[in-house]
Amino acid sequence: MNAPMTESLSITDLSREFDVTTRAIRFYEDEGLLHPRRQGRNRVYSNRDRVRLKLILRGKRLGFTLSEIAEIISLYHSEPGESAQLDYFIEKIRERRRQLLQQKDDIEVTLTELDAIERQCRERLASLKQ
Repeated sequence: MNAPMTESLSITDLSREFDVTTRAIRFYEDEGLLHPRRQGRNRVYSNRDRVRLKLILRGKRLGFTLSEIAEIISLYHSEPGESAQLDYFIEKIRERRRQLLQQKDDIEVTLTELDAIERQCRERLASLKQ
């Protein structure tokens, strides 16, 4: 993902760079996460919007909700700024890790149960074929 360092980007530029649809970008704009300028009918995105889109997509990949992502982004511009943002982000990372570890444990239990049921079914099927 090589980033153009121009000061203004079109929605198509962002769409191509991050491999997302223009519809998704407009959705993030509607949600107040991106703030492009207008030149006539065209949206013009700044490098700040580009960085925000990168953070949004990273947050989505990590499983954060849009409201959590918005909170992380907004904390950067409030007092005490970046330290509050990082404290909040660390807490969200810990919560997400706990959720994923619980899901991992749940999946292991389910896989073990599936193995046992399949083994029982195969044994029963084998006895029926004799």
